[in-house]
Amino acid sequence: MKASSEWYQTLLQLNGGDPNHPHRLVYDRLMSGETLVLQLHRWDAEEHPNLMGADQAPHGHGVLLWFEVDDFDAAVERVRRLGARVIEEPHVNPAPQHREIWLEDLDGYVVVLASPDGEAS
Repeated sequence: MKASSEWYQTLLQLNGGDPNHPHRLVYDRLMSGETLVLQLHRWDAEEHPNLMGADQAPHGHGVLLWFEVDDFDAAVERVRRLGARVIEEPHVNPAPQHREIWLEDLDGYVVVLASPDGEAS
């Protein structure tokens, strides 16, 4: 949990909760100023029900996490510093005319970072 929180904080330039709070071992709220951007929760903690048939597919199967970033070039540099596995290198998506990079987080979820729509036109 801690590693995932730190990874997303670095990737998206966010702030997590109190690092000494005991609940941070299972849950964290990642913020940009006063805006909640992402909540992380450990799969098997606190008796929350998990997905039906969770053992039938790997965690993250069918999930894409998309984030629009204002600092696309800097975000790509953060991806490189994190050593994230890049699925698709930076490219222009012609429909929204923005740039994207597709990568994998520490738990195998696919993450897409995109510049604002129209930025690449």
